[in-house]
Amino acid sequence: MYACSPTWEANWISESDLYQLLSSLAGHIVPSPWGKERVSLSHGVHFTGGEPFLNFKLLVSATQMATELGIPSTFVETNCSWCVNDDVTRERLEALRQAGLKGIMISVNPFYVEYIPFERTERCIRISQEVFGPNVMIYQIEFYRQFKRLDLQGKVPFERYLKLVRTLDGGVGVAVEMFLMGRAARALKPYYRSYPAATFFGEPCQPPFLRDWHNHFDNYGNFMPGFCGGISLGSWRELDRLIREGIDVRDYPVLRSLIAEDIRALFYFAREHGYQEVPQGYISKCDLCLDIRLHLVQHGNFAELSPRAFYEQLAREEILQHEDQRNAGGQHPKVGSQQT
Repeated sequence: MYACSPTWEANWISESDLYQLLSSLAGHIVPSPWGKERVSLSHGVHFTGGEPFLNFKLLVSATQMATELGIPSTFVETNCSWCVNDDVTRERLEALRQAGLKGIMISVNPFYVEYIPFERTERCIRISQEVFGPNVMIYQIEFYRQFKRLDLQGKVPFERYLKLVRTLDGGVGVAVEMFLMGRAARALKPYYRSYPAATFFGEPCQPPFLRDWHNHFDNYGNFMPGFCGGISLGSWRELDRLIREGIDVRDYPVLRSLIAEDIRALFYFAREHGYQEVPQGYISKCDLCLDIRLHLVQHGNFAELSPRAFYEQLAREEILQHEDQRNAGGQHPKVGSQQT
């Protein structure tokens, strides 16, 4: 979603900014439906990244701040790369629990298992359940069950995963939530059918572009709409004012287009700035939106297209990906459609 990568600069949020942000959020956080001591995916506050355990000291500080501010239903999201043995895993999870963290969300999907041995994921799940009890979420549980059926071990390249999964249930696979946005909209393009831009003009954003649940606040000061990497609704340093007065879109044409008339308006706005529809089409509405924004960020100064590093990262990766595809000279199987 956010084009996270080891090649990004490690611009960790400062502890002073972190406290300012958590203080602003404290009065607006809705706890889990099961209570403030429990966790659920779109309630409370979760610490994420990138991988938050890469800066464990800061993660503990964030947890302590949230506890002192009385923020309910706090949890951390992790890819388990750090779970190298039982002792390290238990020590860190216990430290977070003692600092006040309520639970954990463990990411499981074919894109993580390319780089992180599945044994580390299983270790994190097992010990997390011992430390946090029922406050352990596996996202997505369907992939975890599938991996267990496949008896995955170690790291599994994505192409090998596709071959393995065809051996299960006639190759039907599993039904999971998949957001074809950010890096996914670019890297997975060869595997999905593409459609003309107009196909997506009447399609609502999934999840909604503006919403009062599960929004993200980044280390650059951006108040981000949901999962939309590279778009800022404003600075979270002015969160109280934004909540009180709303978003003034007069000076933000990208936001104005998306809020007023959705992707159709953004498409025609970009056309005025030289954008041309790509002949090969788009695999999702998010793919179209991102392609438009990658063009706009190179042909204008739009404050709402932030952080700038998000677009720079994707542009660099796209160049490398095209070079790899030319060198490989192969075809990829189509595994999806417009609806995901």
